[in-house]
Amino acid sequence: MTSPTAHADGANGQDAVRHVLEILDVTASADDQDLFHGQSVPHPNGRVFGGQVLAQSLLAAGRTVPDGRLPHSMHGYFLRAGAVDQDIDFTVERLRDGRSFTARRTHALQGGAPILSMIASFQESQPGFSYADPMPDAPDPESLASAGEALREVNHPLAEFWASETPFDVRHVEQSIYLRPDQSGRGDQLVWMRARGPVPDDQLLHRALLAYGCDQVMLEPVLRRAGESWASRGLSIASLDHAMWWHRDVHVDEWLLYAQSSPSGQGGRGLGAARIYAQDGTLVASIAQEGMVRVPGDH
Repeated sequence: MTSPTAHADGANGQDAVRHVLEILDVTASADDQDLFHGQSVPHPNGRVFGGQVLAQSLLAAGRTVPDGRLPHSMHGYFLRAGAVDQDIDFTVERLRDGRSFTARRTHALQGGAPILSMIASFQESQPGFSYADPMPDAPDPESLASAGEALREVNHPLAEFWASETPFDVRHVEQSIYLRPDQSGRGDQLVWMRARGPVPDDQLLHRALLAYGCDQVMLEPVLRRAGESWASRGLSIASLDHAMWWHRDVHVDEWLLYAQSSPSGQGGRGLGAARIYAQDGTLVASIAQEGMVRVPGDH
């Protein structure tokens, strides 16, 4: 596990991680063992960050699962924008408890209306064959600039939030598209990511935090391939659905490489895909997310 001194973000970064860990710690209802309550990380746009509600929904489901079973897959739909100033209720439905696998459905609700619906499958550790695609070549993350350095140049509340308040250090191998588009026409990108402070050695928590962090970058390949940037005038973007497969144990407070692509964009929607590798080359997860991506002039 990475030591606290290995993180260069200092107290502010570690405070951001601690704050998110507190938010993700959903509270069980005293009256219903399948009902949990949570809050949200403050956000300048007033909307709940999708990765947050994904992580909370997974953690709520995981607390109803027999000991020794960890999530191996998750499929979720973002149904409505959530408001950061309202609590979120998480209702867990126990779909199946088999000899090796457990399935749970979680609905995240505000004002009685679902903002996310998710199904996750959990499995106990079992022997079996093992193989994986190799990690692509990438420079050492410590040789790259942090995304926060570029965003601090921008005088805007959202840029300041992503530069200082997020729990993850993000480092692009290619030119980032925060401020200007990539004109290459390619959707492929490599991104290193690591929590800005230590995380308790709880594998369910690390897998949930991977869901939290990945939502920051999953639709970037769509923008990159379309020749747009996060600063494109009139950009409207929102996650629609999200699928994850955890292949092996993951530690989000160690460097992870996101090998990303966008196979398709059409009809105001784009698909982002990613393979996640530990720094030693181990493939730990695969992710896909489709999002609504609209800019003025789209037909």
